[in-house]
Amino acid sequence: MNITVFGTGYVGLVQGAILADAGHHVICVDVDADKVARLEQGIIPIYEPGLESLVKESLTAGRLEFTTDAEAGVTHGQVQFIAVGTPPDEDGSADLQYVLKVAGTIATYMQREQIIINKSTVPVGTAAKVRAKVAEVLEGRGMSTLDFDVVSNPEFLKEGSAVADCQKPDRIIIGTENAETIEVMRELYAPFNRNHEKIIVMDVKSAELTKYAANCMLATKISFMNEIANLAERLGADIEAVRKGIGSDPRIGYHFIYPGAGYGGSCFPKDVQALIRTAEDIDFDAKVLKAVERRNMEQKTTLFQKIHKHYGGDLAGKTFAVWGLSFKPNTDDMREAPSRVLMEALWQASAKVQAYDPEAMEETQRLYGNRDDLSLCGTKEAALKGADALVVVTEWQSFRAPDFDLIEQKLAEPLIFDGRNMFDPIRMRNKGFTYYSVGR
Repeated sequence: MNITVFGTGYVGLVQGAILADAGHHVICVDVDADKVARLEQGIIPIYEPGLESLVKESLTAGRLEFTTDAEAGVTHGQVQFIAVGTPPDEDGSADLQYVLKVAGTIATYMQREQIIINKSTVPVGTAAKVRAKVAEVLEGRGMSTLDFDVVSNPEFLKEGSAVADCQKPDRIIIGTENAETIEVMRELYAPFNRNHEKIIVMDVKSAELTKYAANCMLATKISFMNEIANLAERLGADIEAVRKGIGSDPRIGYHFIYPGAGYGGSCFPKDVQALIRTAEDIDFDAKVLKAVERRNMEQKTTLFQKIHKHYGGDLAGKTFAVWGLSFKPNTDDMREAPSRVLMEALWQASAKVQAYDPEAMEETQRLYGNRDDLSLCGTKEAALKGADALVVVTEWQSFRAPDFDLIEQKLAEPLIFDGRNMFDPIRMRNKGFTYYSVGR
């Protein structure tokens, strides 16, 4: 099938590469000419395990192309994916300007029936707005009789495992009531639907809400566990024991119940905010979602609060080794990352940071530039040299079994603030470390 994907961000690039790998002929359209030129050379703008090889293989095979030519893209595709960003507006609602701009572009060049697929994360009612925009442009062209359908087909990718999630999806949500469109969508996703039925068909609004509900449920689990962790800390309980105790219940499970320094990234924060805003627009008070957001904002300060308390509020002149800058492992994404909240608070308190992350060093440099109070180090060991304490913010695999003797040698004192509960408190105490964790 000939497929066009508008947008080469996280969702669009991964989706396009996976569809091309499955045998479809995919053209990805983007307005950024420099980005397109790099992609044509197989240079990937994001870090995602397995993505680079997929893109290069499909480029070589001729199944994947990149272009800035929107007309060529529309002409090519039997279906048109909209996979552009929906950043939060000032009031927290999803900004749909890029989605609607692409809808207008598609309508400008349409010459035949089209299926337009919303892959971007969008609030309930967006499909109707896309439909209205396309109809408006077609009418202006004198082609109001040209048929089209708008489908909600949300993505459920996790950064760091997006390729695997796309190749072996848990579910494929299709929001449309058009029988012909449903058959086309089944053909499109047939390569990913062979072992058992994964396609769930529903109305458009339900599909749009499903995406937000899924992310908000996961965010809720994280904030709930962080709340229980704070309670456990004050009661003298061990949140890690509690986590195992409740995770063994299949109704709860172990996923997303790890306490820590709060969630970040491009999805959970903005999607919780967007659904709160959607609720406000219809005069509904989303009490649970508001509590989830408040708890997460407070949780991002927990590491700084522990540091501040340990030093009696006097951090001036102190230097902290920070391990982990991305909001989660296996990505270089620092959007809404807890590390940013921590570092900015340390700088405000006149402390310095020596930081290391396996993938997010360039992004950190882009965000903060050259600061006298920030040193980006080439290795996790280099970040330790002369630091007053180690702060672990992101649970990268390479941090799980460090050389504690070396850590003790390089730090001014054996002091660790662990925002992800990566180490065992008893072992740390036996090794002579002063060790702070979350909920223990």
